[in-house]
Amino acid sequence: MMTPTHNLALFDLDNTLLAGDSDHEWPRFLIRRGLLDEAHFARQNDHFYAQYQAGTLDIQEFLAFQLAPLARFSRAELDALHAEYLEQHIRPIIPARARELLAAHQAAGDVVMIITATNRFITGPIARELGVEHLIAVELEEGADGRFTGRPTGIPSFQHGKIQRLEAWLAERGETLGSYPKSFFYSDSRNDLPLLERVTDPVAVDPDPTLRAIAEARGWPVISLRG
Repeated sequence: MMTPTHNLALFDLDNTLLAGDSDHEWPRFLIRRGLLDEAHFARQNDHFYAQYQAGTLDIQEFLAFQLAPLARFSRAELDALHAEYLEQHIRPIIPARARELLAAHQAAGDVVMIITATNRFITGPIARELGVEHLIAVELEEGADGRFTGRPTGIPSFQHGKIQRLEAWLAERGETLGSYPKSFFYSDSRNDLPLLERVTDPVAVDPDPTLRAIAEARGWPVISLRG
């Protein structure tokens, strides 16, 4: 395959392209609809979110908890619920600047991808809403009837897993990160340091305190897509 002449632009989703966390908003939506027990689920969800922010999240433990409710519903029911969720919880937290940044990379001819530790059921429609063709997300196991089992499959796209999943995707295209003149990665989170350190152009977006300190020390751009 010919060496690309365009660049690769990678984007984290939650708290980067979104002014919030889609994985955190989904159970809040289900609780509001009366489909999850608020006292138990909200407490556990907040607990895991705090671990994520601290960089101490056990991704397998979190996924076992987070994905279990998906097994309760048919795919048709889930799709209908997601349409409500997208309208009520996600569109309001998509900053105009996020859409503008994506559009600028697309106008330049760059390959644009969202790479996220949130699962594909939640993020697939969000990527389409943002006009992004390529998505790496946590993949979901399906039963013979097509329903989600509530379990993940494959390598979770979290921390070093993002690098593994990205390298596999690039290999399918006959490429590596080095195939591109520039590789951008936009993220808010300390959890994304492994991939931020691999690209040519890391960018901290509305970063958490740890990532902000690292970015400033290393001279990485620090930007905001909010406001």
